[in-house]
Amino acid sequence: MASVAAGYLPILLFLAVAVALSSAFVVLPIVASKFTGSAKPTPEKLTEYECGFPAFEDSRAQFDVRFYLIAILFIIFDLEAAFLYPWAVSLGGIGFAGWAGMMIFLIELAIGYAYCWKKGALEWE
Repeated sequence: MASVAAGYLPILLFLAVAVALSSAFVVLPIVASKFTGSAKPTPEKLTEYECGFPAFEDSRAQFDVRFYLIAILFIIFDLEAAFLYPWAVSLGGIGFAGWAGMMIFLIELAIGYAYCWKKGALEWE
């Protein structure tokens, strides 16, 4: 029984270190901000610093659905590129089955792209 408990000791030690570090990464910036004064907003701290002028509208305004469609398409084709590179590197080892699987994947992506194009998701006004 003692040897079983001793087997879990490294896991428990790792878990304790992980909890301590994650707690420190959460608590220490909050404490540091209290001491440095960043928790006390002034008009200068609340001014626009990214674009230099006040926003035209409320920041909680709804976006057109095309923004989200373009973002989803970007993620899909970014993932495609992430899958194509390891596939190309290991193509010699995976043979025809790997090649056929990737062709099916690319055909599915092309069908999805054609569907978005047909529905006008890529048209910008």
